Amino acid sequence: MISSLARLTVRAWAATLLAACALLPLVESTIWILQAALLLGVQAGVGAAARRVPLARPLTVAAQVVATLVLLTLMFAREYAVAGLIPGPDALRFFGQLLEQGGQDVNRYAIPAPLSDGIRLMLVGGVLVIGLLVDVLAVTFRSAAPAGLPLLALYSVAAGLTDNGIEWLWFLLAAAGYLMLLLAEGRDRLSQWGRVFAGSPRGRSRETPGAPAPARFGHRIGVMALGIALVAPLALPAMDGGLLDPNGRGVGAGVGGGGTISAVNPLVSLRDSLNNDDDRAVFSVRTEMENTSDLYLRIVSLDDFDGTTWKPSKRAITQVPEGFPAPPGLGPDVEFTEVGTSVSVAKWYGQTWLPMPYPPSRVSVGGDWRYEPVGMTLVGDHGQNTRGLTYEVRSLDVRPTAEQLAKAPEAPADVLREYTELPDSLPSLVHETARDVTDGAKSDYDRAVMLQDWFTLSGDFQYDTQVDVGSGSQAIARFLKDKRGFCVHYSFAMASMARSLGIPARIAVGFAPGTPQADGTISVAMRDAHAWPELYFEGVGWTRFEPTPTRGSTPDYTVQDVEDNGPADPARPSQAAPADPSAQPSQSSDCRADGSDPGSCESESPQAALPAGGDGPKWHVVLLWALAGLLVLALPLSPLLWRTRMRAVRLGGHGRTEEDVAPHVLAAWEELTDTAWDHGIVPDESLTPRGAADRIVRTGGLDGDAAASVRRLAGAVEQVLYAPRPRPAVGLADDVRRAAAALRDSASRRARLRALLAPRSAVRVVWTVSDRWATLRDRVIALRPDWHLPTRQRS
Repeated sequence: MISSLARLTVRAWAATLLAACALLPLVESTIWILQAALLLGVQAGVGAAARRVPLARPLTVAAQVVATLVLLTLMFAREYAVAGLIPGPDALRFFGQLLEQGGQDVNRYAIPAPLSDGIRLMLVGGVLVIGLLVDVLAVTFRSAAPAGLPLLALYSVAAGLTDNGIEWLWFLLAAAGYLMLLLAEGRDRLSQWGRVFAGSPRGRSRETPGAPAPARFGHRIGVMALGIALVAPLALPAMDGGLLDPNGRGVGAGVGGGGTISAVNPLVSLRDSLNNDDDRAVFSVRTEMENTSDLYLRIVSLDDFDGTTWKPSKRAITQVPEGFPAPPGLGPDVEFTEVGTSVSVAKWYGQTWLPMPYPPSRVSVGGDWRYEPVGMTLVGDHGQNTRGLTYEVRSLDVRPTAEQLAKAPEAPADVLREYTELPDSLPSLVHETARDVTDGAKSDYDRAVMLQDWFTLSGDFQYDTQVDVGSGSQAIARFLKDKRGFCVHYSFAMASMARSLGIPARIAVGFAPGTPQADGTISVAMRDAHAWPELYFEGVGWTRFEPTPTRGSTPDYTVQDVEDNGPADPARPSQAAPADPSAQPSQSSDCRADGSDPGSCESESPQAALPAGGDGPKWHVVLLWALAGLLVLALPLSPLLWRTRMRAVRLGGHGRTEEDVAPHVLAAWEELTDTAWDHGIVPDESLTPRGAADRIVRTGGLDGDAAASVRRLAGAVEQVLYAPRPRPAVGLADDVRRAAAALRDSASRRARLRALLAPRSAVRVVWTVSDRWATLRDRVIALRPDWHLPTRQRS
């Protein structure tokens, strides 16, 4: 028994370690898996020693928990521990700080993330917790099947953190570890009691008496199950992930600045900023720009609209050039000046993209950064972020006139093709509304200004941070109907409407102008987080518009009428942008254009970023997800369902002829022995039916009618096995039910629950599949005797 427990302990350790390999692609360094393997081995060794003493099961688990805490303390918080070993209040407080840091790092870093102390604690500690659960379930409580749930949780974490799921190899390793655990437990059980008494000889086991069928064929069943598991997901939707990109190496693989930046939605990383009631300062900015109301700190542009959300395209990145090229589309006739801006970032704010005025012409910043030429943005490489940085940006203060924008020629074909693309799922309401709003316009510039004015003035829109308008393309239609939303909704809607009119458009994410300070700096706070549309005009380039009421500043070039280019809008002159931002640019006493609702100016809510999901996937995707969900729910209940089905079949109707007597009696006897097995009375193949019945009565504490029922059923089995012509037996099903009820009544509540949800006799499923596989193999061999021989022996 000791050797079998030791073998099961090793298998539980190996299964956990194989499942943990799925986390390897998430971080740059792999040293943590070696540390986890070592600590996991010590944890398993403590459990093995406690079981050998032996200690009670709860004490064994408690010993492993204490050992796990001590191990983590030695690795991460030794200097905060009592005597360098015992985790006291200071050590626990330090653990909390590390976990908080790890959570922030996971939210901000791209795959593979750097192995910070916080992330390392989350990885190693998580593997130890899962390993403890697996060891407790599979070894201490001898239930390997439920141990698959924590292993599945470990794999699901890795799959859930990636965009496109993780490689099949990691699933194969995790599944192989679980199957290895199941086979070890099955072999251990079989070594204790052999096959169930009533079981008929299975397959080819008669040719090799010492090898029970599950031990001989379990590996083949495991290979078949793994093959099905690898093929079946092809028909199911992938487990899309969150903030970590599965394909990146940081965002620039290796040294030298190559690589790509993946399509990660930065709005997700801005949610905390948009919803924070503590309006802390994010940046302190000093600039040479004359009109600081135009000082938008742009982080990244979202140019890919897939019907569910706007996100940045996957772009090639390079080394940061000494001087940036001219921005796309800017012609020589447009007035601009180069200005300098100094930005100091708060130590607590870690952003992967570098906030800068657009368009930048030169950046002086320390750290590991890469340049994305299309969006003219800088993105941190290998975990680089903005925490505590101070950097200088030279940028162009472009000042086009309304006339220049109105007379802009058509954009190049490649720009039109890429930046006017819309998904087929976009509701027709979006284009119809855009066409109605811009009716009578003579140029794209007129259309853009009319759209902006409709949102900010004439459309009766209300700025509301608490609105819930859903997600995806249908969300834009609902927003246009309900006319309530915040910056993300306004920018998403205007960009989509502009594209529907043939105007190239994208979304910019960053910060609106902040609050001027007495020392000449500008303080940009968390509530200044913002999103706005950028429209492309040939000769000017990407041009900012501001459709969100009471947020940001209206550009000067959108409030000047173009001579002979349509009737003037009397409302527009009143919108002239102020020379300087207001003292409270992020708050307003009036968050509705008409001033009728002054109570909706609170800080942004988590809904400030539209979720990445759409209005709902296609019906077949919903169906597949529903089936997958039902399968996940059914797996833990499958032993219960199987036992219920087998009980109904065994005790159900049967024929009345002499040929039907034996199958009916043996089925009833098998149901009785399985029920006793489920309640902890393991079968003993060496006993006669009468001896087995006495053992069930004695061990189960049965008496009276229940004991008589068991012995009556044993007598019927003896008749079937030894009598020349067995007598028909009646009432066997009732005898089984009576004995089963007595076994349940005499068992503890925990034993009854175990017998119901995780019956031990469910191992018969493995035996049945193994028998059928062996039978099929025998038939194939019979048809072609040399099929199983090596190729060189067939000739």
